[in-house]
Amino acid sequence: MKERERIVVTGVLTVLFFAWLGFLFHRSPRFAGSGVGAAFGIAGAVLMLVPLAYMLVKRVPFLNAWITPHVSLQSWQTAHVYAGIFGPLLAIVHTGHKFNSVLGITLTAVMLLVVVSGFIGRYLLSFETQEIKDKLLLLQTARGDLDSAWGALENSPPEVRTLPKAPLLAAGLASLGLGIQSGGPVGEVTAIAESVADLEYAIRTHELFKRWCSVWLKLHLVLSMLLYVLLGLHIWAGIHLGLRWSL
Repeated sequence: MKERERIVVTGVLTVLFFAWLGFLFHRSPRFAGSGVGAAFGIAGAVLMLVPLAYMLVKRVPFLNAWITPHVSLQSWQTAHVYAGIFGPLLAIVHTGHKFNSVLGITLTAVMLLVVVSGFIGRYLLSFETQEIKDKLLLLQTARGDLDSAWGALENSPPEVRTLPKAPLLAAGLASLGLGIQSGGPVGEVTAIAESVADLEYAIRTHELFKRWCSVWLKLHLVLSMLLYVLLGLHIWAGIHLGLRWSL
């Protein structure tokens, strides 16, 4: 996620949640069924259909081949992100903070979960991927330094190849920032080996988080499908009740 895009989406997401919590201070039972309220609802519903269009273009081969030569998948993804955050914001305005029906409350809850899951999945997944790439480059450099330090140790006199005394005590002091590193080739090999071990552990941790983010994205897809089902029921209920939207 680009930095500017992340800032904009984070800001709108914050506004969205403050707008949702507005029901604690304000309620307008008739706004959702008014002309202006209906306009907000229709606009929000149309915007929330953009992520569905993006998913179809991305996953249906013939649509992908037909549309992407004219509009790139990256542009679709950007539209999906912005529409997926502004659409729910308009939908919250449409409600007038009137949360009385089970369908309306469920739809609002699922909508917010879709927004949160999409944001977390997209931002954290890209962050973890970049962190893994950066640390792999550092690990490659550190392993090269370790090979060089080990070669220097093998070529050093026997009397400087001994390990420092009380290595466990030294390691404990080092963890507190009080350790005194032994000089010479042994100290250099030990220090670089610890750095390599730390990088390998960090990479495994990031890979674990990346797998969790992938699961989170699958949850986002499931919630999105549920959102469209509830949105369809909500629209049907509005038409059935005489176009009076009743969240």
